Amino acid sequence: MAPADHYATLGVPRDADAATITRAFRKLARQSHPDLNRDAGADARFKAVAEAYAVLKHPDKRAAYDHPEPPPLRAKARPHPPQPPNPLDDNDLADLLAAFTRTTPTGGSGRAGPKRRPTTPEPGASHQHTVHLPLRDAHLGTTLHVEVPGAHGGQRTLAVTIPPGTANGQTLRLRGQGDPGRHGGPAGDLYLHVVWQSDPVFAVDGHDLHMDLTLWPWQAVLGADVEVPTLDGPVLLAVPAGTRAGRKLRLRGRGLAHGADGRGDLYAQARIDVPASPSASELALYRSLAEAASASAAAGVRAGI
Repeated sequence: MAPADHYATLGVPRDADAATITRAFRKLARQSHPDLNRDAGADARFKAVAEAYAVLKHPDKRAAYDHPEPPPLRAKARPHPPQPPNPLDDNDLADLLAAFTRTTPTGGSGRAGPKRRPTTPEPGASHQHTVHLPLRDAHLGTTLHVEVPGAHGGQRTLAVTIPPGTANGQTLRLRGQGDPGRHGGPAGDLYLHVVWQSDPVFAVDGHDLHMDLTLWPWQAVLGADVEVPTLDGPVLLAVPAGTRAGRKLRLRGRGLAHGADGRGDLYAQARIDVPASPSASELALYRSLAEAASASAAAGVRAGI
């Protein structure tokens, strides 16, 4: 039977250096070790790999393998003691252990040290992010698509559900949406800081809302049903007759949500407006109103009112 080609067994060229031979042995040892590979021929392959490495790792053994003695001298040489079942010495076993723990060579000689990579679980980093939310979205709740830090310094888009009644300045914690952990550690969190945008219609006072309600003079005098905007949609407000400028009309439960079922109120403050360019008929009516008001005032004076 022809002798085994140790270089072919390890898959390296005949001029391979010690570091290349060690790397090849580690890779093949992991692939063919009987404890990790249940194939029928794994045990034989592992023994061949170990034998090849035991010879090629040591300079003297490798030189004898590369340049065997001539047959006459080999016949006169003293017989070697039989090889033990395991051709690996203590240093070889250390390299075999390195093959399974994936250690890195520590020196220029190609010999790997027993240094292991850290395996202690490490939590991922957490991140902070601020979103500016319209008042209506904070009140009713919404879903935002937020750009947050991703892996390796990139960006990713995250769909975030904003619950109804989210307060100004509130921080929402999104567990596990930060950086991934290392060595099995938990991922970090994302802290989302909510800031309300200023609203063009409503002013906020706690959970109550305030707004201006513009009325025409005849609506204020006679009373009217006026459509009023709210965060939940428009509603009709009954304006009492004789409403004066500055009067606050209260709409219960039309303010901001708070708690499970709580709601603030909406206050509409009356502002009396007049036509900027009244028509001729409107001017005639206003003149008639003015004459009637003057006559009524004069009558009151004569009566001593």
